[in-house]
Amino acid sequence: MPEGLIVKALSGYYYVSSLDQDGRPVSGEATVQCRARGLFKKKEITPLVGDRVVYELTENGEGMVKEIRKRTTELIRPPVANTTLAVLLFSLREPDLNLPLLDKFLVHIEHAGLDTIICLTKRDLYEGDPSEDDTVLMVQEMYRKIGYEVLVTSARTGEGTAELKKLLAGQISVFSGQSGVGKSSMLNALEPGLTLETSAISNKLGRGRHTTRHVELIPLDNGGFVADTPGFSQLDFLELGVEELSPCFREFQQYAEGCKFRGCTHIHEPGCKVREALEEGHISQGRYDSYLQFYQELKEKKRRY
Repeated sequence: MPEGLIVKALSGYYYVSSLDQDGRPVSGEATVQCRARGLFKKKEITPLVGDRVVYELTENGEGMVKEIRKRTTELIRPPVANTTLAVLLFSLREPDLNLPLLDKFLVHIEHAGLDTIICLTKRDLYEGDPSEDDTVLMVQEMYRKIGYEVLVTSARTGEGTAELKKLLAGQISVFSGQSGVGKSSMLNALEPGLTLETSAISNKLGRGRHTTRHVELIPLDNGGFVADTPGFSQLDFLELGVEELSPCFREFQQYAEGCKFRGCTHIHEPGCKVREALEEGHISQGRYDSYLQFYQELKEKKRRY
């Protein structure tokens, strides 16, 4: 039976792309529309976009997914398997840059074990105000210091798009971010001819209408695939334990090892090296504030559930 890659999931159907002898998806070929075996549902297993599967062709020209190969990574929101890279798109304008929300996305991506690129979009909406340029530089410096790749881009002018596309070559990456930040516009800029639907920002709500209705892997001409995912602005922490939060803040780790107490929450314990690093300016106050906010959210979730 042939093997393939699920490149789209929609209304109970899975669209599978063939693989070549080296195990890479074959571009330019039509996908096979498949159903999944009933056995998966009994075992509470749902095939995901990004899954490598074994499938069988049926008499009507469709297919049946018979087996799902072992996943290397799995995201819950968005539901994508086997991605190696997350591109978090956050706009500088319309909607305005939301750093606490960016930190929340980073926690989820760190927990999933993916590499991350922070992509600041809509650079063209900054009109040359020196204070705005200072904000961009501050954000770049803060996150690069932590160890993240930070790109400043504009789908309209093309700024930063070539650099981003180079980083996506040969990878299965996921594009995520708050609604209205320009994910579809960026994909159109990266791969001319896609003509993905885009939408304007609602001035009343300050966010975009969702233009992506399902998860789909979009092939790039450099061998990469990008998961264009439905926009969303709220994330929960149901899959994350309180004790798992601190390791998701990269900059805490080198200091946390020296804390006086094992399992230090970095909030009230004496001898906490993380708070000491905060006071000395080695950890940003904004990032630490995000940590405190998420810690309280996790405690509330734990009490509630």
